[in-house]
Amino acid sequence: MFWKKKSESIPSPSGERSAGGFSAPDETRPKGLFAKLRERLKATRESIAQKALNLFRLRGKIDNELLDELEEVLISADVGVASTTALIDELRDRIRMEKKANSTDQAWLTSTLRGLMREMLEQGERELKTASEGPSIYLVIGVNGVGKTTAIGKMAYRFKEQGKSVLLVAADTFRAAAIDQLKIWAERAEVPIVLGDEGADPSSVVFNAMSTAKAQNPDVVIIDTAGRLHTKVNLMQELAKMTRVISREFEGSPHENLLVLDASTGQNALSQARTFLESCGVTGLILTKLDGTARGGVVLSVHKELNLPVKFIGVGEGIEDLEPFDPD
Repeated sequence: MFWKKKSESIPSPSGERSAGGFSAPDETRPKGLFAKLRERLKATRESIAQKALNLFRLRGKIDNELLDELEEVLISADVGVASTTALIDELRDRIRMEKKANSTDQAWLTSTLRGLMREMLEQGERELKTASEGPSIYLVIGVNGVGKTTAIGKMAYRFKEQGKSVLLVAADTFRAAAIDQLKIWAERAEVPIVLGDEGADPSSVVFNAMSTAKAQNPDVVIIDTAGRLHTKVNLMQELAKMTRVISREFEGSPHENLLVLDASTGQNALSQARTFLESCGVTGLILTKLDGTARGGVVLSVHKELNLPVKFIGVGEGIEDLEPFDPD
């Protein structure tokens, strides 16, 4: 089945449009999904929200000591020093303007802090860019071990579930394991894949994939690429070459360069994002393993410090456990 309205964002099964073409949390979504997300994000939520509430109960009022301790809570959750400083400074300004110094208004503090965080997370465009005609093509990069191949497989599954035709491309020829893993995910998602041999020129694999895409006219093409930080210059040249190959065959492509980061590594993930942003023109992020960490505050850091939107979050090991990121 081919979806012809490619100038529109990719809809959810229910017809709603939202982040990355997948349905975002709203009141029409199954209640089971809310329960799953709350449970999977429990560690991060408790590391920030619960500790903040406990601080307030302990001190009983909004004062400088509470704000200093709140600053420590945010940093320990890997919100990052720069992002934490910006949040606390803005919170101090709000306290002064609204005359809340020494107030016992816990509800005000909670809602204000939540609002400031949401403003920070609104930076950047979370909607996946799509082709006006022809396939929407996405390059996916990331270092070994962050869950890159798994994220690609889950993306393919979600598009397929929405009636899209998907083509996967195994252009991470640096590791035979990466090729084999993506092949397994293609089988699980029941989508075709273009394979290359270990050690082959990634651009040659991409060229073959573009020929296949022209012949089969899929709605979405997702390309797995290598992410070797220790050979940053080579990686940049390799990705630039692949981009040229893609754009020659499909003007305006690729539509996104998506970087996969392991949320559990906290500020190390932010450091990786900086390096890739300098080298590869990253347009959006996929944060994996967010269900297994209390350090998910890094999502605030990448928005605030790098102005990179998080497009998807990984909240489990199952093929359905990839969700569009929604600040609320």
